[in-house]
Amino acid sequence: MSERISSSLRRLFDQHRIVFWYDADRDLRHEFDDADIPGVTKVEVANNEFGLKYRMLRQEAESKFLVYHHGPKPVGQANWLLDILLSTTEFHADQATLWLTELGLPLKFEWVVRDHMEFYRAKGRVEALKARMHETDTPSQLRMRMLAVCVNAGGGLDTIIEALLVEFADGSDEYLRLITRCNLDGFLWKQIGSAYGYTAEQPNFEDFALTLFDSAYKLAFGEAASLKPEAQLLLARWKNDRRGSQAFEKLSSKWQDLLEIPKDVRGRELSTLDGIDLFEEIDRQLIRSVVHALAEQTLPASEALHLIRQRRQSHWYERYADIYQAIDYAIQFQQGLAEANLGMTSPAEAIQRYTTTWFRLDQLYRKFILHMHRSKQPSILGELFQTVENHYGSSFLLPLNNAWQDQVAKLSDWSVPGVPRQIDFYREQAAEFRRKDQKVVVIISDALRFEIAEQTLTEIKKLDRFDAELSPMIGVLPSFTQLGMASLLPSKALHLSPEDGYTAVDGQQKIVGTVGREKQLGTGRVGDKVKAMTAEEMLGMRVDEGKELFRDHDVVYIYHNQIDVVGDNARSEERLPEAAESAVADLLALVRKLTSANFSNILITADHGFIYQHRPLEESDYSSAKAAGHQILAQNRRFVVGRGLDAVPGFRKFSERQLGLTGDLDVLIPNSITRLRTQGGGSRFVHGGASLQEIVVPLLRVGKSREADTRNVAVQIVSSGKNLITSGQISVTFYQSEPMTAKVQGRQLVAGIYAEDGTLLSDEHVIDFDFTSENPRDREVPRKFLLAREADAYNNHTVLLKLRERQGSTRFFQEYVSQRFQLRRGISADFDF
Repeated sequence: MSERISSSLRRLFDQHRIVFWYDADRDLRHEFDDADIPGVTKVEVANNEFGLKYRMLRQEAESKFLVYHHGPKPVGQANWLLDILLSTTEFHADQATLWLTELGLPLKFEWVVRDHMEFYRAKGRVEALKARMHETDTPSQLRMRMLAVCVNAGGGLDTIIEALLVEFADGSDEYLRLITRCNLDGFLWKQIGSAYGYTAEQPNFEDFALTLFDSAYKLAFGEAASLKPEAQLLLARWKNDRRGSQAFEKLSSKWQDLLEIPKDVRGRELSTLDGIDLFEEIDRQLIRSVVHALAEQTLPASEALHLIRQRRQSHWYERYADIYQAIDYAIQFQQGLAEANLGMTSPAEAIQRYTTTWFRLDQLYRKFILHMHRSKQPSILGELFQTVENHYGSSFLLPLNNAWQDQVAKLSDWSVPGVPRQIDFYREQAAEFRRKDQKVVVIISDALRFEIAEQTLTEIKKLDRFDAELSPMIGVLPSFTQLGMASLLPSKALHLSPEDGYTAVDGQQKIVGTVGREKQLGTGRVGDKVKAMTAEEMLGMRVDEGKELFRDHDVVYIYHNQIDVVGDNARSEERLPEAAESAVADLLALVRKLTSANFSNILITADHGFIYQHRPLEESDYSSAKAAGHQILAQNRRFVVGRGLDAVPGFRKFSERQLGLTGDLDVLIPNSITRLRTQGGGSRFVHGGASLQEIVVPLLRVGKSREADTRNVAVQIVSSGKNLITSGQISVTFYQSEPMTAKVQGRQLVAGIYAEDGTLLSDEHVIDFDFTSENPRDREVPRKFLLAREADAYNNHTVLLKLRERQGSTRFFQEYVSQRFQLRRGISADFDF
């Protein structure tokens, strides 16, 4: 602006030696100070008229002077410099005119400037306005841009309101006070009234914001509301914007009781809550209702799953993610149990059915307990926990192993035709690679139950260029760590120590600890360079150290202990589900580490499995039988070792020879899943016995390929043949065309309706396509889109329904697929419902 003034002044000085400047509104001081006209002396009238007159007319009679007066021009005789003024000229300027000139606006915008003078007094605001202006702007559009500058918003009325909502949630009103000072408040309320239907004798922002939440809630249920339907779209966009989500949560939490949302939502049908997430209480009520209905078996599992999985799009999902996932796993568990036939006609059939179907119930139960724990809100899930816990114990774990016990009773020795034995692992699995002169690494994860190994398998297969296969082995009895670990090593005469019954011995050599296991490993193939180490040691290696390990050794055994160390302790056994998840993460890290060190033959197995029940045991869970015989050497909750033990009812007796060992001791295994009473130790996590969960030992063979082998699921837009939008909303179905698998992974897409020039015309939905169901209907995702006011400008035009995908962790999105629609609707009303 100072440059424009200087330019005008220079033109005047081309014709006059003295120019007077009267700043009547006292708002151009800064411009006078900044004005720079070569050869012109700037002076100011400040009770120095006589001195100025003498200087200009006598002392410097040839010089040029700019005479500035801070205030209105004196009238008549009060103007001591009137004679000079009459013989020279006056520079006429007021702030409004100058701002018009600076902004390049025609005179029709003069009152837009004069009515809002305070706005233009800040240079930063003027510069921000200039950056936003468009040559086709109307006076109303210019005022809207001024509002956007006041609140530092992006543009439209919706973004202005969002900025004011954020400020209000923070307990501030600086934006509103600035709008009032700039005399823009009347314009703001007029626009809000026109766009959203808000009317009040004395409008205020708190009342509008509260009305906005109330109306959006009612509109979501299709009910009459104070505001127009666009209020629902405004709130939906704002809460889904990361920049406004925290403020949305504050206001939603502040007003849900005032608006009596808890009372109202309790009276709603469950199905009507689908897709509505304006208040946290909606999620809480839905959770309570689903949990109660599942416990009472009054809600079909398929409907419950639909409700729960739809909440993944809820604003509050992350807050309740673990609860929702716990419910999801509980429903899957109940469905699986209802479909399960726990009968078996042979030990081989039992192993086959456990490793293809029944193990999943153990996994779903553990996952349910895991997410219930993580939610830190067990009271909400109390009813469901009691139902799942009771069904797991009395309807699955006990009857399954009672039936299995009948099969065990028929066995003359501990082996199952067609199922590899754990005791043969080294000879049949690890040594197979050495016979081909290939190096091999074996990871032994303590208590890696078959179902946890299956989860590990799934996670490994998700890795690009990785594959794996899982098969079972029949574990040794008793199924405890020292014997299980020793059975995975080369041996000639493996048996239990006749001194304590707890230590594994090969001939006369006890196999104790990592050092002892490495020594035993060296008894395998002659000339092999072997190494036994802990998982921590391997994970701590640098890449070059890992490659040295590969170069210098033929067989490497890595011992991992995450599950057993937590579960086999009364103080920590309830954290078993978390320990299992950590174990899976560790195993994935080990696989990556080993392949980066050039290991390509990786076997993952375990020493034994376990039984786990989360609730404290009842009296009936303990065996009333007492072990008896010549000498008891060792006893824990799931086995007894001794000499000359009696065949007592309630136990299955084996000799070491029957178990594939070479000693002369006897072993008693309590029937089914009953525990023996012993001092110390926990009772919820146990192993040592012959249940399927304890003795089905996993064997994971991991390999890596050269070619990429993972991809994302395909998604389609399903619409009617006409593809017309004739009202203010449209319902569309998205279809995931294939189930998600380990190698066909899910994807997250953002759906919205756009003009061909890229303008967003509706709300947006973030949708996760990660469905695993084989049923195509289970992979359909219906969504309703609300059109914004911006859509009016594109009526009778082609618009695009787009699915966009985020590029990595960046803020950039790429179009995945789109569908063209014709927008043909009446504009008489904002929306048609």
